[in-house]
Amino acid sequence: MEFTAIDYSIFALLLVLSSAIGLFYALSGDRQRTVQEFLLANRDMGCLPVALSLLASFQSAVAILGVPAEIFRFGTEYWFLGCSYFLGLLIPAHIFIPVFYRLHITSTYEYLELRFNKTVRVFGTITFIFQMVIYMGVVLYAPALALNAVTGFDLWSAVLTMGLVCTLYTTLGGLKAVIWTDVFQTLVMLAGQVAVIVVGAWRVGGMAHVWRVAEQEGKIAGIDLDPNPLERHTFWSLSVGGIFMMLSLYGVNQAQVQRYLCARSEREAKLSCYAVFPCQQIVLCLSCLIGLVMFVYNLEHPLAPSRRPASSDQLVLFFVMDVLQDLPGLPGLFVACLFSGALSTISSAFNSLATVTMEDLVRPHFPGLSESRATLLSKLLALGYGLLCLGMAYVSSMLGPVLQAAISIFGMVGGPLLGLFCLGMFFPCANPTGAIVGLLAGLAMAFWIGIGSFLQSWGAKGVPPVNSTTLPTVGNLSTVLATTLLPPTSAPPSPTGLQRFYSLSYMWYSAHNSTTVVLVGVLVSLLTGPTPAAALDPRTISPVLPWLLCCLPPKIRRWLCCGGGDPAQVPGHADTTEKSHGVPNGLSPPGPDWQGGEGHGYIRSAAAPIYAVQETSF
Repeated sequence: MEFTAIDYSIFALLLVLSSAIGLFYALSGDRQRTVQEFLLANRDMGCLPVALSLLASFQSAVAILGVPAEIFRFGTEYWFLGCSYFLGLLIPAHIFIPVFYRLHITSTYEYLELRFNKTVRVFGTITFIFQMVIYMGVVLYAPALALNAVTGFDLWSAVLTMGLVCTLYTTLGGLKAVIWTDVFQTLVMLAGQVAVIVVGAWRVGGMAHVWRVAEQEGKIAGIDLDPNPLERHTFWSLSVGGIFMMLSLYGVNQAQVQRYLCARSEREAKLSCYAVFPCQQIVLCLSCLIGLVMFVYNLEHPLAPSRRPASSDQLVLFFVMDVLQDLPGLPGLFVACLFSGALSTISSAFNSLATVTMEDLVRPHFPGLSESRATLLSKLLALGYGLLCLGMAYVSSMLGPVLQAAISIFGMVGGPLLGLFCLGMFFPCANPTGAIVGLLAGLAMAFWIGIGSFLQSWGAKGVPPVNSTTLPTVGNLSTVLATTLLPPTSAPPSPTGLQRFYSLSYMWYSAHNSTTVVLVGVLVSLLTGPTPAAALDPRTISPVLPWLLCCLPPKIRRWLCCGGGDPAQVPGHADTTEKSHGVPNGLSPPGPDWQGGEGHGYIRSAAAPIYAVQETSF
């Protein structure tokens, strides 16, 4: 089906308004003349726009296409992922945000230097850059390819238009423009999904009929309490494994943490986390309902064989084009919904990559860089990453099935980074050597399971395993991305030996890899000599640590905390200015503000061990 003029107009309006938001913030306020304004929106954002931006950052076109296809094929079991959202957002609000926000950092990886040393910070930064650079080109290319296959929409025109528009408003308007375009694009995504559900349900006789037919056909899943970690989707893998996945996204990922840090107060940052919870539930419900409506519609109005999709990633688009074809403008609205998901994800990547490159790799080597030059360089970095994204989209078109491994890297890297931050916040005994070895061990484990499973399956049968996060492709690369949650229809024989290790459900990847980092990191730290109290900044330890350790015997608490006394009272304590080599990154050294002031809310006695820190505002 070809687009009408109205459809093209709605799609163009999305791009024009997104660009206009960037131009508005480039010409208003301080006109993005300071690093603080460009990278952190002057730390003056309210909780609602921050929450919607948090939601939009990882609500990509991959999810908009993939989740309904998952429900269409396998039923509503995936819906139980919503059980993980509560703790997956409550934990960041009360554990990660207080630490990051009170340190007044700009890059998440500044924390790693304060807690460990500069080497650990650089390792974390490079790992994150590697993760995002590979991901953003793929996210840009996939929806354009799927759309081209279904509607005939020109592939590279869509890629270039999206990439250039996103680069424009991110470079001109900074984080404030990214956040407000995310808000606008979130509303477009919700409108497009609601339109599809309403029209599709009306065409088949209402939502009650949809639910009844889906239940009769066995698509409404019950609770599967099977504890087997090799099962792809169970209640435990979705609700417990999903918590770790959520923490890797909403707890320590720079794109999300940067939004917490731009809130006008710590309270607003926490409220933004609370506000994301109902928004995430709504988005998940909409995606699942589209899948159910699509299933029932397909039963009652099957497509002609010549018009059936060649791959699962096209299921949603074929359904939308068939349902909305008599309603001019609505196909264009859904395409705008699809591309809004891509734009919000890519703009977040540009901005976060510019931030970590500037704060972690440039400023430490040029501490005397003036504010105006630092701001200009930040904008050039955002522009450079935008152009790199277009290049990565082109590379994606040339890689073929190898993309199945590339897209999995995003999930593989998130778990080890989560483990690295948990190691620093919850284990005062952890030292820099343990942190680096733990991170490398976590990454090695992640790539061993992910890539090893992929290579073994393709080498043996040409079909990924049942618990893989990927699907085979036959001349259509977008299948790789839009169906990253979908396994083959027919399950392979039961795995044996090392194959069982490779068959671990992808929902457990983050939990498995982050645990590997913590265990290896603690063990290596104890073997090489725990961090001495004099070298430990107590503000880098989570303020909830006393509650986590309160049920343990005193001897074990002292062992985990290495018996550390008050670093601030020990001669030679390395304050934040020394550990950051004097870089003007907004960090405040330990002083009256942290010892007892309201700004940080800590109460410590002079001789109290680290684990006795109390946090009064929890």
